[in-house]
Amino acid sequence: MARAVVIGGGVGGLSAGVALLRKGWEVTVLERAPAIEPVGSGLAIAANALKALDALGLGDRVRALAHAEGPLMLRRADGRRLTATTEEAADGAYGDSVVVMLRAALLDILAGGLAEAGGPDCLRVGTAVTGVDAQRGVVRTSAGDLAADLVVAADGIKSLTRRALFPGHPDPSYAGVTVWRALIPLGDVRLDDGSPCDPSRVPRSESWGRGAVLGVHLLAGDQVYIYATDVAPPGGAAPDEREELLRRFGDWHEPIPALLRAADPARIIRGDIYYQATPLPAYHRGRVALVGDAAHAMTPNLGQGACQAIEDAVVLGHLADPARPGESLAAYTAARKERTTRIVRRSLTLCRMSRLRNPLAVWLRDSALTAANRISPDLMLRSMDEILRWRPPAEAAR
Repeated sequence: MARAVVIGGGVGGLSAGVALLRKGWEVTVLERAPAIEPVGSGLAIAANALKALDALGLGDRVRALAHAEGPLMLRRADGRRLTATTEEAADGAYGDSVVVMLRAALLDILAGGLAEAGGPDCLRVGTAVTGVDAQRGVVRTSAGDLAADLVVAADGIKSLTRRALFPGHPDPSYAGVTVWRALIPLGDVRLDDGSPCDPSRVPRSESWGRGAVLGVHLLAGDQVYIYATDVAPPGGAAPDEREELLRRFGDWHEPIPALLRAADPARIIRGDIYYQATPLPAYHRGRVALVGDAAHAMTPNLGQGACQAIEDAVVLGHLADPARPGESLAAYTAARKERTTRIVRRSLTLCRMSRLRNPLAVWLRDSALTAANRISPDLMLRSMDEILRWRPPAEAAR
């Protein structure tokens, strides 16, 4: 039986493990942390990624965690609507909408799928990878060397494997904005008059101001996921990140100030946003394939980071052939590089639009969005059409 070793137990690594197991590979997933630990709070799984998860037999488990009611709106900082779409419109166009969920919940589903397909020994935690021989397919670890017909590098945006395969290639670049993420129990939120905040007061929305963005999503279990970005130098930190958020967003429309007041400062995650500005020449070398952020890190503006990692995994599982590893991995690069490069660039374009600070530029941006929405009310969906219409290889062939 052909053997694959996957480096990294995140979304891309676990998805790749499941995909390869379902194609008959023997799989070992290596994670250097002592347990699978989610980074960040929430993430979006859009229609394209739900179809990819269907190919892994896990799509309905994710859909079961959906909490999507009412329109999805893009608003100004004062609450005025710029554009919107609905669950029904998305489902009618693509057969699915979007599930915003806890990253931890997705990792649990993927880890469960891995164990079901290959047994509990497929995942080895607490195992650090110290090097890779791409030509021979050898992974050097803290517990000894592992030989593989295929090595999948899903070791994230700071991928040591990518640097080893493409020495001298530029690392991901800073996008100019910092992101904050937090989970807030809805029951802890109080409006200005002291009254509780019921779910109807928490619409699914993303609001744009001068250089800043704040998104709000109600998750299953009545937890509110918020994410916020603002222009800032890299490497920054505040003594109290809740106070920092209130300083930046405290005068925005409700329920944003109420949500921020209810946030636990100790549970607010802050980090800088990086993206792969210079595309890699290939997503493989020798017997090694790169997936997810290791291959094509992108800004979060399209909500496609995790989605593209899952797509990578499904395509790799479909194409990888132990009888001809070089040729099959070249096909993987050919299938994924152009698409993901376009998405990286489109996401960066949105990032640049959202970080505009000049008042005239902001007014022109918002006016253009409002006018375009009047002309084409399905603007939000149509702008994502190429991304959301993707289908897994086997389904697309049919």
